[in-house]
Amino acid sequence: MKWYYVYIMSNKAHRLYIGITSKLRKRVFEHKNKLLPGFTSQYNLPWLVYYERYRNARSAIGREKQLKGWTRACKVALIEAENPHWLDLAAEWFENPNHAPWETE
Repeated sequence: MKWYYVYIMSNKAHRLYIGITSKLRKRVFEHKNKLLPGFTSQYNLPWLVYYERYRNARSAIGREKQLKGWTRACKVALIEAENPHWLDLAAEWFENPNHAPWETE
């Protein structure tokens, strides 16, 4: 079964980026290594601080749009409810350089 993820990337300054993907580990790897040009590369947002998963793309897209419409304070409250210390939830995902981290998705 395929999963779809809505995720939030951040950094020490708590700048936020909200995205959607069907391959969370691969996408986070791309963000961490600045392989994707754009906002996350420009502002160096290497931490996965929040994510949700959905069974269908339509639900995930709807949730992404909903979160993007929220105020910053609401987004911060969402993150801090699950991850109060803003830890990188993917910190240990890429420790083995011989294993493509998205192969298990």
